Amino acid sequence: MLLARVDGSATATIRHPSAKGWRLAICQPIDEEGNEISTPILALDDMGAGMHQRVIVSSDGDTLRKWVHDPKSPLRNMITHIVDEVGA
Repeated sequence: MLLARVDGSATATIRHPSAKGWRLAICQPIDEEGNEISTPILALDDMGAGMHQRVIVSSDGDTLRKWVHDPKSPLRNMITHIVDEVGA
């Protein structure tokens, strides 16, 4: 799991069947202070996260494949939580 900021969404005319009907968010991994720490990733968003919201992204592909009911889905990342604040 990692902390990230939602920087946009992805639109595709052709998607893997397991991604149809799901919003795909572009998430920028960040540290606790909001500094970018690596390259952006694409994550399935079932939480309805808004632009620039901080989120927790899970890279547990097995759980995601169960979520979309497709054991062969190429999807790997999903937003699991929207973060209100990063505490001490």
